[in-house]
Amino acid sequence: MLLKDCQYCLNREAIENFGRIAFETETSIIIVFKDQSHKGRMCVAYKKDHVAELTDLNEADRKAYLADVFACARAIKKAYNPDRINYGAYGDALGHLHFHLVPKYKDGFEWGGTFAMNTGKENYATDDEIAEVAKKIKDNWSYEE
Repeated sequence: MLLKDCQYCLNREAIENFGRIAFETETSIIIVFKDQSHKGRMCVAYKKDHVAELTDLNEADRKAYLADVFACARAIKKAYNPDRINYGAYGDALGHLHFHLVPKYKDGFEWGGTFAMNTGKENYATDDEIAEVAKKIKDNWSYEE
């Protein structure tokens, strides 16, 4: 069941508070974060139902969702060539399955530590910059090796 007050379910305009929808797959919403302190920072949110944990998904849906997380990580790697991608699957307060994918660079911002959820409006990308990130991710999206 989808929840009307969940930003990832039916209240998608709430996504506009922190990001922009780049595109959608059959299973996921792919979001570019406004905070681009880490160029290429994305979120992959499960969209077929309101679930909190990977363990709430059946095998087919879990495989499809994790394939989207994988494809997003590959696209970030191809587009931005980070040294690492940090993955965050928080949700204590929100309770909807989503992964943050944050590219990191050796000796770069927040290297060696946990990424901040929001580093401040000074790191917000413009609409054109967000569109550029979305295009790069979509252009590099692939499920194939």
